[in-house]
Amino acid sequence: MQEEQRYGLGTTISMIVGICIGSGIFFKADDILIETGGNVWLGVLVFIIGAFCVIFGSMTLSQLASRTKKRGGVISYYEEFISSKAASAFGWFQLFVYFPTITAVVSWVSGIYTVSLFGLSSSLEFQTAIGFGYLSFFFLMNYVSYKMGGRFQNVTTVVKMIPLIGIGLAGLFWTQSSPSIPSGVALVETSQVGWGWLAALAPIAFSFDGWIVSTSITQEVKNHRRNMPIALAIGPLIVLAVYLTFFLGMVSVVGSEYILTMGDEAINQVGYSLFGASGERILLAFVLIAILGVVNGISLGYIRLPHTLASKGMIPSSQTFMKVKDKTGLSPQSAVFAYVITVFWLGVHYLTQRFDILRGGDISEIAIVFSYLAYTLLYIKVIQLKRRQVITSRFLGYVAPVLGLAGSLIILVGGLFSNPLYSPLFLLFSFMVCVIGYVYGRSQQIRVKEG
Repeated sequence: MQEEQRYGLGTTISMIVGICIGSGIFFKADDILIETGGNVWLGVLVFIIGAFCVIFGSMTLSQLASRTKKRGGVISYYEEFISSKAASAFGWFQLFVYFPTITAVVSWVSGIYTVSLFGLSSSLEFQTAIGFGYLSFFFLMNYVSYKMGGRFQNVTTVVKMIPLIGIGLAGLFWTQSSPSIPSGVALVETSQVGWGWLAALAPIAFSFDGWIVSTSITQEVKNHRRNMPIALAIGPLIVLAVYLTFFLGMVSVVGSEYILTMGDEAINQVGYSLFGASGERILLAFVLIAILGVVNGISLGYIRLPHTLASKGMIPSSQTFMKVKDKTGLSPQSAVFAYVITVFWLGVHYLTQRFDILRGGDISEIAIVFSYLAYTLLYIKVIQLKRRQVITSRFLGYVAPVLGLAGSLIILVGGLFSNPLYSPLFLLFSFMVCVIGYVYGRSQQIRVKEG
């Protein structure tokens, strides 16, 4: 079925920037500073490494994006350039682990900032309930109207830039001293962490993640052979510039030790320092809108995934998920299935937070680390295409994929450092999901041959 080309270059870049910016930078900046012991320039290095991984990875994958007509983003790259069994394996990981864990966590974070904005109960249960309401709304909206989802994405991308760039510019001219630590709160001072700073690569991977989600709508992008590579190259560069601007501005306004001590609440003080008594709520409102843009962007891509896998015969009951409503152009079964899996992972996330199983981390970080590991197979394929002269550029055929490979390995090491006990277990779980998907894909191939 020929996909309707709905999204232009601007919307595609907006989706990449919009999904990356608006979640991780607001509630992971303090984690990055904590892991670096309060060393600001080491934190800057971590941001650059994160961008390094994304930029060269996206440049590499853009070579595959421009050479396929199949729908499904990264799944289609696996299918066309490696094998349908490998595509099934990666598709199962995205369907059952990657997309739903990220959507669940970001929805929960939107609940945290809603509670802060309106002064509501800050219990984990209430935050999770609000997150459930948000994810339910955006799944429904993106199913009912792709235009509403696209417009909301464009608006929130612009809105979220205001506090990020504003704080960065304010920090350039900030001369006041850092605020005092609230009474009764123990000061956390800067410290030497040695190689422990590598643990900051896990939250930075979360902060930059999202660019890959846009590949799920490749065939719905106008002139995708030209526009997708451009969007995948420009988007991460914009993200890096905005991140560094915000991070340095935030440190300038409140100081490293305040951020180390107050964690996620430091953003509240930034608003107060800049705009006075009402500034805290003003800034929180911008932050909330930004994070809701992330929930919207991820759900926009995720509700299409079950249908995409079904169209390739990669999941059971494929005919059920293939039924598309003419009015929406989407499969209702696909949207509902994605929604149910996300709600399940929201419950799992609640349990991990309630019992602090992941030492301050969350379920999405390791899923993201595993995804970077999975991309290495595609990077290697690009190198092979260069050797066969299918790709003529030495930089795009050799340099970019080699640097992408290095970046993925760095992210893997960071993930293991962040949680030495549970990270290997979650990576193993993700791998087993891939194995199940691979076995199913192989069984389908055998069935087709026998038929």
